[in-house]
Amino acid sequence: MDRPPFRFAVQATNAAGGRQWRDTVRKVEDLGYTTLFLADHYLGPGPAQRAARTPRQDLAPIAAMAAAAAVTETLRVGCRVFCIDYHVPAVLAKEAATLDLLSDGRLELGIGAGWSGVEYDALGVEFDRPGRRIAKLAEVVALIKAHWQGDELNYAGDFVRVHGYAGRPRPVQQPHPPIMIGGGGQRVLSLAGREADIVSISSVPFVARDADGLDPQAVAQRRIEYVRAAAGERYGGLDVESSPYFTAITDDPETVLAELAKSTGLEADLLRDHPNVLIGSSESVVEQLHSSRETLGVNYVTVQQTQIESFAPVVALLHGQ
Repeated sequence: MDRPPFRFAVQATNAAGGRQWRDTVRKVEDLGYTTLFLADHYLGPGPAQRAARTPRQDLAPIAAMAAAAAVTETLRVGCRVFCIDYHVPAVLAKEAATLDLLSDGRLELGIGAGWSGVEYDALGVEFDRPGRRIAKLAEVVALIKAHWQGDELNYAGDFVRVHGYAGRPRPVQQPHPPIMIGGGGQRVLSLAGREADIVSISSVPFVARDADGLDPQAVAQRRIEYVRAAAGERYGGLDVESSPYFTAITDDPETVLAELAKSTGLEADLLRDHPNVLIGSSESVVEQLHSSRETLGVNYVTVQQTQIESFAPVVALLHGQ
């Protein structure tokens, strides 16, 4: 499969203060990661956060992205991914263009249709049905692209209505900064295949078989086929991004897999081949990633903040290959 070279990102969302955040993002850059991602969640500790099961996130994304860009030279910055319903679309377009301008062209704009009904409710935001959220996402992406062109805007859709002004500032990256669209269903992945530069594939469920009788590898394969069908000739140039849900760089993978099997209720053999599990030595994880790129097209891998240092040897072995 003709795929772009590997690149790697860290999703970091927490810091006790400015110095710690600056140290964290500089470490990400120094260790050879391409990108620093934030996330777009807002619930602090409490019953809503427990019900939503969203990860701890102390930092709001836009301010943290700006701070990260200000203290690095080459590190790209983004959010994996902005929820369309948490932001006024025209405002987000301007914020994103400003980030690209002030970072000298290092923005990657991740955007998605939202998924956590509990978080929506806690924030007082209406959680519409999936079809309408995805239709809105398509309009928001169209608006953002139009805003970034710098011409006078006159956009009237079912969800987005903007008119009477030109988008400013113009982003540094042309024709526009890379857009990442994330999701797991056919409609959103088809939209991503048509419109995105980076397609982010949601984690595959940790079940032996899904409702259609597919094992995790087959689920992942079906998702990438949605993207390929929609992208057509564009597919060869798209980055396909995914984040392993369970990652451990270890010389004793069987012990780690056995413990994971206890906590998930899945057999170790199924976990070993799960598309969102990377457990093993640096060299074996490199082999797993080569296989994943060949079979599923994944060339862009995001790890979590706790894994910055442990995963760095894999980055050193694979970056740019």
